[in-house]
Amino acid sequence: MNIELTRFRVKKGKSKLVDEWMKFLNDHMHEVLLTLEDEKMYVETIFRENLDGQEYLYWYSIQGDAGQDVEESEHWVDKKHLEFWEECIDPTFRTVDLNPEVVMIPKRVKESFETVGSRG
Repeated sequence: MNIELTRFRVKKGKSKLVDEWMKFLNDHMHEVLLTLEDEKMYVETIFRENLDGQEYLYWYSIQGDAGQDVEESEHWVDKKHLEFWEECIDPTFRTVDLNPEVVMIPKRVKESFETVGSRG
């Protein structure tokens, strides 16, 4: 199981497009959730922050081993998601990966992740 929290910087002037992106994901949640199966993504959450005049997006995820990369997906919703990514995320910013110090997942939940992951 892979647990990650990563910060990405939004390109200047792209806040309204980020609004559209987040709305797109929320409006197409059924399709988004279907794509998570191939990725063995159990939990994926996007947080947004404005700090000192700069906007950031944070991705928090819990993912099983050997999941498909989103870049390899043929799902239309993933292709659109990646288009937003290219337009909004600043590739010159060195991403910040935060390290988990304590993981609090009840045994029954962790076991259910592992059971689901072993079916893929």
